Amino acid sequence: MPLTKVTEGARAILRSVEGGRELRGRLAALGLLPGTELEVIQNSGHGPFVVAVKGSRIVIGRGMAARIAVE
Repeated sequence: MPLTKVTEGARAILRSVEGGRELRGRLAALGLLPGTELEVIQNSGHGPFVVAVKGSRIVIGRGMAARIAVE
């Protein structure tokens, strides 16, 4: 399922990124790699999407979040 479907406060494991090399590289630089555990901090249905990864908070756009597959 896409990361955008995960509710606030829930945790998920990143499985894949559906996008080109540039998007995968940008997310990898932020620490978003397959197998990484994420916690959704903010997902209000609009506006920025905030996740916690390895003790850091990362803000990504909803378009990017929609391309991240989690379980």
